[in-house]
Amino acid sequence: MSEKRRDNKGRVLKDGESQRKNGTYDYRYTDIHKKRRCIYAKTLAELRRKESDIQRDLADGVDYAAGEITVAELVDRYIKLKRGLKQNSMRAYSSAVNRVHAAPFGQLKIRTVKLSDAKGWFVDLHDSGIKQNTISVLQSVVRPAFEMAVDDDIIRKNPFKFKLAEVVPNDAFVRDALTKEQQKKYLQFIRDYGNDNYYDDIVILLGTGLRVSELYGLTRPDIDFERRCIYVRHQLCRTAEKPYFITEPKTKSGIRCIPMTDSVYMAFRRVLRDRGSPKVEMLVDGYTGFVFLDKDGKPKVGMHLQNYMRGMQRKYVELFGNTLPKVTPHVLRHTFCTNAQQAGLDVKSLQYLMGHSNASVTLDVYTHSNYESVEKAFEQVAANL
Repeated sequence: MSEKRRDNKGRVLKDGESQRKNGTYDYRYTDIHKKRRCIYAKTLAELRRKESDIQRDLADGVDYAAGEITVAELVDRYIKLKRGLKQNSMRAYSSAVNRVHAAPFGQLKIRTVKLSDAKGWFVDLHDSGIKQNTISVLQSVVRPAFEMAVDDDIIRKNPFKFKLAEVVPNDAFVRDALTKEQQKKYLQFIRDYGNDNYYDDIVILLGTGLRVSELYGLTRPDIDFERRCIYVRHQLCRTAEKPYFITEPKTKSGIRCIPMTDSVYMAFRRVLRDRGSPKVEMLVDGYTGFVFLDKDGKPKVGMHLQNYMRGMQRKYVELFGNTLPKVTPHVLRHTFCTNAQQAGLDVKSLQYLMGHSNASVTLDVYTHSNYESVEKAFEQVAANL
């Protein structure tokens, strides 16, 4: 009978266990893929805890060794398998991936991450000043990455399967729609004090609910004066890396036709009348003849209008004080949606005009009711109650 192997303290070593010359321990085993593996530990007790985890994983078909990769490595693997992402989505994902790599959490081994760790990380991010919307994008990356690890039998449970609202409060900026009086006051201010050709851009956004990238993506064939409608089929975007590029609307529902009000119709007429004819029409991803041009004859992009409106906001405060809420291109879109809803447009029609894939977005995010609008609506149905 062969003598059993012992460590330097006289303890019997099990099959696969051995003590190294420096006094540490290792354990050799065969993983679920029939590949030889080895783990290390400073003490025999620590080694046997790891052995217990390995045996449990082997019995359940979980790949213990694969669980040694870090959170950052797992996220990288997941992103490399993503296809068909739009440029805006890719930018948001890239920002989230960079945040994972920069955080100590990103260096944790995925098999060690527990539900409390995942929640704690998000709480720490929020406490450091990161908004819920940004954390939500981060969760949209790490949650499916961990789900992939579950599907690959690397871990048992996904620690990111929880509702973000349970952990981080919704601190998104609430956009109040402009009242009728505020709309009138703002447009008059732009007409009186604005020195650039953005008045009609603002009138059109306020009267159509277009996203600013959709507005500046419009080309001449997209404007049908005979039918008095606007065809939204693409949008013009710009990044630091790529000055001009065309993308499809945010969702398939973004492809739509929007009718013109009289004010929008006249604004488009003025824009085309004053547009001028550049010596060379810029070609962007196969599109040319853009309706809205800057002073250099190049297509306008959202950044142009955003910067202009910020400057006009500062000028308004200097002249009249804080008597108007902050006005941005998205506030104009928000105001259009609220105006249409309060005028009695049914939700499905409003959803179509806004280009939303889900009606709940139309109602919960972009419409804003006040007592006067509720009172008016109540009077219309009160007789039938």
